[in-house]
Amino acid sequence: MGKRNREKRAAKKKARANRGPTAPRLDFDDHEELRTLPPTVSPEMVAEALKEAAFARAFDTDFVDKCMADLAGRRPVASPRTVAIGAGILLAAVIDAVWRKGWMPVDVREHIRRTADAVASNLLIDAIAADTAKHSSSTVDERWAAQVRGLDAKVWWESGVPQLLQWVDRHGTDLERALRTTILLVDELMKLPELPLIVPRPGSAAARSSSAVSGVDQKVLARVRALLAKAESTQFPDEAESLSAKAQELMNRHAFERAVLDGEEQRKQTAASTRLWLDAPYVDAKSHLVSAIAETNRCRAVFYPRFGFVALVGESMDLEITELLATSLLVQATRAMVAEGSHSTRTGASRTRSFRQSFLVAYARRIGERLEEAGARAHDPVEDELLLPVLAARSQVVEETFEKMFSNLTQRAVTVSNGAGWEAGRAAADRADITVGRQAVDA
Repeated sequence: MGKRNREKRAAKKKARANRGPTAPRLDFDDHEELRTLPPTVSPEMVAEALKEAAFARAFDTDFVDKCMADLAGRRPVASPRTVAIGAGILLAAVIDAVWRKGWMPVDVREHIRRTADAVASNLLIDAIAADTAKHSSSTVDERWAAQVRGLDAKVWWESGVPQLLQWVDRHGTDLERALRTTILLVDELMKLPELPLIVPRPGSAAARSSSAVSGVDQKVLARVRALLAKAESTQFPDEAESLSAKAQELMNRHAFERAVLDGEEQRKQTAASTRLWLDAPYVDAKSHLVSAIAETNRCRAVFYPRFGFVALVGESMDLEITELLATSLLVQATRAMVAEGSHSTRTGASRTRSFRQSFLVAYARRIGERLEEAGARAHDPVEDELLLPVLAARSQVVEETFEKMFSNLTQRAVTVSNGAGWEAGRAAADRADITVGRQAVDA
């Protein structure tokens, strides 16, 4: 065996170890055995060849090109139908493996949106639609189904013809480009690590028996969304912060009323989890804002810097409050940050990045303080006798769930190296009188 082949095998072994278990393996075990496919090629052989090409994509482009020539070249070893069926088999197996690792539809879409191109994202959406269609709706958790609907993942293709061939026609491309997109998508998905399972995957017994609970009353939710929409659209920072504070107070009052009802009916407290993806840049600093909002609303947060999302654990209504406010306040914080303009030293060197990093961290700290004040105003002292025991029981369940899901955490500190940015961030979050009696915040 030549030196080059030994290097390729070593790289392949390392890549496989990094990925961990993926789709079930077929009969082939080495690239060398796939160099010359047998005269009669089955879809399963095509699936295995494509998977090996995905493994080889980072370190053996010659093998990938050879695979493309065999499957979609001038003299392919199999018909386009067989090749397309094989690609479908591989995508289905890899998608199933990703679900078993704890990822959800929105998670994989967000990851592929950041690491690949729009074409790969489009193929992923179709793979999600195909996977969902395999299962009875009664075996798909409503939270999962809601994500699929949100992605607009629908089966648009006709039965009887392999989906990939119809995908090629729909996008005006050719089979080779479709296969290269498949390899790219499979490569990215196979590298994903395991995450805590937060929603039962489709088809599981747990999915059949679970029931999603939407904690927030729709009328209250509509009022809160209206307040936040006004906050995001106004050009006046003090008004935006007042509107956000009003939304926080309204949501907390509703949450406390529901908690009192739980106490009266002696309902068992439960905790759930969700993930909130952040857009670059400054994802580390933005995660501090999400964490501050989560803490204010009785939730726990864990930041995944490698991928750019925050995992949240809390009672279902508290999670809804946190997601809603975080989404809006991230928009407001970014707008306030950009409004500060560019910054540089006396010598002309740019300090914009350090300024904005410090700005967002300070903004997060002060917004957390202000939202806590707004939440405290939602308390009714008359109800505290019933409310406090419920909140204590809920906090215990959240902590136990959090510890079970995240047992090996490390603390991360964000660097604040720009005093001007810190002061500007606190000022942006502190300019307003956030008393809810103001005319500007009436809903």
